[in-house]
Amino acid sequence: MSALICGSLAFDTITNFHGRFREQILPEQIHILNVSFLVPTLRREFGGCAGNIAYSLKLLGGEPLVMASLGADGLEYLDRLRGWDVSTEFVRTIGESYTAQAIIMTDADNNQITAFHPGAMQFAHQTAVQPRSDIRLAIIAPDGRDAMLLHAEQLAAAGIPFVFDPGQGLPMFNGDELRRFVSQATWVAVNDYEAKLLCERTGQDLAELSRSHLQGIVVTLGSQGCEVWAGGEKHHVPGVPASAVVDPTGCGDAFRGALLYGLERGWDLVRCAELGNRVGAIKIACSGPQNHSFDRAALGLA
Repeated sequence: MSALICGSLAFDTITNFHGRFREQILPEQIHILNVSFLVPTLRREFGGCAGNIAYSLKLLGGEPLVMASLGADGLEYLDRLRGWDVSTEFVRTIGESYTAQAIIMTDADNNQITAFHPGAMQFAHQTAVQPRSDIRLAIIAPDGRDAMLLHAEQLAAAGIPFVFDPGQGLPMFNGDELRRFVSQATWVAVNDYEAKLLCERTGQDLAELSRSHLQGIVVTLGSQGCEVWAGGEKHHVPGVPASAVVDPTGCGDAFRGALLYGLERGWDLVRCAELGNRVGAIKIACSGPQNHSFDRAALGLA
């Protein structure tokens, strides 16, 4: 059975600022902000939420089915997906556009500033979700605004359970739209900042949201692990110490790949989150969002 991953495919330009953003940005001068950061290192990686989630899910032994859009410069990414033995039947190429591009700068405290050009992602809504017996569940990850709205509607209409994972796309939606997403979803996955924004815009706290039809809400907390909310109750799942802290880019996506792996197999949400924390700790020790590897036996999956 497959997990449909609706989200972005992007090229990431990743840089590191060896100082701290907070030491360069003066709060009293924020109205005339004009800063420059020296970034001695620079590399280009394959990224985008759909690609990153699919990468970890495939490594774990899952069956990702990617639904996304690439630009005319995306042939290399198509070849990469096929190299993992991942179907590209739902990956659309937009000839008059570039593939989405993210420029990510990380400081010494692992804070990040990102500039994002959506490119072909803006046309992702042109590919529709088709009801298929081999799709067990799905995830709505950050993507074009229209695509996220439309694909959620189509998944709900097809009766396919899905994770609503708005990520950095959450500010695009108002309270009514977010309430609609939640009403259609089976699970919600957010980080702690996104959780606060979701609650503010919907007018409901996590306890109230988790007492709805949802089977659970996961709130990731970085090195502190995550919270799992179900039936109005919160369960803290402790973090897993990383062997090294190298690059946080894609850690949330790696976690979501593990989440989908567990949900595919009918695990409870706490067990899924425990695997997600372990996978996230492995990913943060590697540069880039798609360069880590797993020992499935060490993870108890062999």
